[in-house]
Amino acid sequence: MKLLHTADWQLGLRLNFVPGEQAARLRAQRFDTVRHLAELAREHAVDAVVVAGDVFDDNGVGADSIQQARDALRTFGDIPVVLLPGNHDPATPDSALARLGELPGAVHVATAREAISLAGGEVYPCPLTSRHTYEDAADWLPERSDRDKVRVVVAHGGALQFGEETEAPNRLDVDRMLARGYDYVALGHLHGPQIRGVEHIRYSGSLLKYSFSEATQRKGVTLVEVGSEGVTQIAHHPLLPRRDVRVLEGELDQLLAQGATDPHSDDYLLVRLTDRHAILDPMGKLRAVYPNVLHLEKPGMLEAKGRQQLDRERLAFSALDMFSDFFAQTSGE
Repeated sequence: MKLLHTADWQLGLRLNFVPGEQAARLRAQRFDTVRHLAELAREHAVDAVVVAGDVFDDNGVGADSIQQARDALRTFGDIPVVLLPGNHDPATPDSALARLGELPGAVHVATAREAISLAGGEVYPCPLTSRHTYEDAADWLPERSDRDKVRVVVAHGGALQFGEETEAPNRLDVDRMLARGYDYVALGHLHGPQIRGVEHIRYSGSLLKYSFSEATQRKGVTLVEVGSEGVTQIAHHPLLPRRDVRVLEGELDQLLAQGATDPHSDDYLLVRLTDRHAILDPMGKLRAVYPNVLHLEKPGMLEAKGRQQLDRERLAFSALDMFSDFFAQTSGE
């Protein structure tokens, strides 16, 4: 059986620091990436696509998001798509995720702990509901008594490191899943692609970068081939959106010169200015070459002023310096 493992689409996610027009472009980019997944699925002739939770984001699901999700899922054609609810999209009867189950064809919204039969194997979902928690996620999985079919577990949550002993609540015990003879554990919830102890326990990572803390993560999907004796091949396929999420650091003049020739100048950016003096309208100057600067930090000014804790006495001391910088920039004297 060949699977495309993905997770944490969080369709409809609204980022607080993104203005309205840019937020709309970000949401559109997310749905375009789902269509890219469909192209990968067809290119590699997969037997199923598994989405390990958080298809939607509970804070940003409107009628337009649901319709876009339906349109995107239709591009998978007759390829089965298993959608697991996560902590951001609990599958209540009136939820956005539950409504995707109305789609004709091969979309499975895995709200129940029942095996889903696919070509060459079965997928065993471990949905989280008010009755089912992280702690009992592995309890329902039947013991494996034969190797006639491939068996894959899909779950959403923080997993114990393989072999780790802890009493921490709300952690998925993947050791118990594997001990029952399952071939692959497809996990969601952690946004960075990663292996949990052994090759066939994996987080695919989120569909795209959703914050600047994820700027260095290599987003993508996991292509998995499983045979009668277990996993035979695993490959990470990167997803490269039109606009990336990046962090730039340096002095203003250096960044302005760099932006003039940057082929990716329309990426979504956090800029950290290292200039140690006050600058007039730095955001306006940056957006002249980087139109999608979303956040600006000025650590250089804090370093120049010494202590970062500003009390009243220090504030009074620095007022003249700040005014002098402002006057010099506006008058040239």
